Amino acid sequence: MEILGTTLRICVDDLEASVAFYEGLTGTPALRFERGGVSVAAIGCFLLMSGPESELEVLRKVSATIAVKDVEEANAALTRAGAKVIAGPVPTPAGRNLIALHPDGSVFEYVDRRASA
Repeated sequence: MEILGTTLRICVDDLEASVAFYEGLTGTPALRFERGGVSVAAIGCFLLMSGPESELEVLRKVSATIAVKDVEEANAALTRAGAKVIAGPVPTPAGRNLIALHPDGSVFEYVDRRASA
């Protein structure tokens, strides 16, 4: 599995104030979308999320987002290595993702930029 990078996941109360800060910090404009009632802003290596506490509670359990070349390849590699895929692969606004539980109890999201077939 080829890992291309990681994204830090941050749950925030005030998305607009946070977007302004991280855009200023990185010099990069936010890519915004909504998913499951949660407003999301991707800015550089930061993924800001704001929404209902019931949704954020679940999102806080995911330590980081890992960009990979191919989610299907990641799925196979994770399974071979002993991880449990607990969600996905599913299409997202930017490609596909899955959520995996590693044997040590860590939870990570794996994403690619490929359109679903």
